[in-house]
Amino acid sequence: MSERFVIHLPVVANDLLSAQRLARVVAHWTHVLPQTEPGGATVSREDDQNVRHWVFCDRIMDGGRRCLLRPDHEGACSRRPRRR
Repeated sequence: MSERFVIHLPVVANDLLSAQRLARVVAHWTHVLPQTEPGGATVSREDDQNVRHWVFCDRIMDGGRRCLLRPDHEGACSRRPRRR
């Protein structure tokens, strides 16, 4: 069993896209803390928290960090988000 703990911070949004967008903002903001891994962020329905939706691409890159692009991105993975 791991000695690490995960913090679950409920934040409410009205739909999946809004939840993913808000989670991306929060995850990017927390990147200044060395304890965070923003690429591992997921969202779920409040009443079905076992079904999680990735906020970022779930591929692991060199160095063990996750890609910070959207889950359905095209092209190579990146640690820098692409601006639309």
